[in-house]
Amino acid sequence: MTVITGFLGAGKTTLLKRFLETPEGRGTAVVVNEFGATGIDDALLRSSADETVLLGNGCLCCITRSDLQQALRRMVIERERGELPDFKRIVIETSGLADPSPILQTFATDRALGEVFHIEALVAVVDAKNGGDTLSWSAEARKQAILADRLVITKTDIAGENAARVLSVQLRALNPGAEILEAVNGELDPSRLTEPATDQRNTFVVEAAHSDGIVSFVLMQDQPMPWPAFGKAMDTLMALRGPDLLRVKGFLAVEGCKGPVVVQFVQHLAPPPVELTAWPDNNRQSRVVFITRNISEQQVRDLFKAVKALA
Repeated sequence: MTVITGFLGAGKTTLLKRFLETPEGRGTAVVVNEFGATGIDDALLRSSADETVLLGNGCLCCITRSDLQQALRRMVIERERGELPDFKRIVIETSGLADPSPILQTFATDRALGEVFHIEALVAVVDAKNGGDTLSWSAEARKQAILADRLVITKTDIAGENAARVLSVQLRALNPGAEILEAVNGELDPSRLTEPATDQRNTFVVEAAHSDGIVSFVLMQDQPMPWPAFGKAMDTLMALRGPDLLRVKGFLAVEGCKGPVVVQFVQHLAPPPVELTAWPDNNRQSRVVFITRNISEQQVRDLFKAVKALA
């Protein structure tokens, strides 16, 4: 079993998608846990709205908002009954705000579960663009880095010439024993997600509380929206409160587009939107998840309403 962690927008899902596309990724069961009530990453990985579905590479994906122990036990039982494919490994993708300690402690303290599953590696993803600043203020991000067996630095292609080197020094100070790797667009040797770690990690680091002011909410809309209005609202939000815009990710029904448009924003970063050929599930609503610091849902709704009125 592998646990992939990392702060919001670091590139966990991209890394996992690339892994699942490789021969080494076949037969993998994926458990996705997102912060907030509406899942986006799991919908990007899956092809339907069912709780458990097959991926294109013969892999399995499960989204659970229940206790992890119960979900894993259920998966094992259903596999034994032939109700699920015979997966050979599990990858858990944690929420960007997750402290991975409880997951590690689960397998250390649950003897029955520990006999079936063994965490071979904890991989923490850190992006070279925002990761350094995030480590300075986020207890969760530091905890993820401290506990990792392997640290994967992403977005080096857009972060500047020395960003990866500077971040490596920062990460090395937090975790001297971890292997540090780089991945651009999720490209990484698949063995770094499957090969067991050799060093013992410290699974009982002092607990970190969620940083004050972090909230999650979802903006939904039934009717397709004009892209200029959405883009203008997001440009304004990034300009005024970029550092506090921890993560925005979701599907948009855009006027003139057949499939959904996937949008992502991380602080001041705005990767180009991508139009998919088809919706990943039966829900055709626009749904965009916001994870912010000291920015309320009402403030965001008021901004979008004002921009729409002006447009």
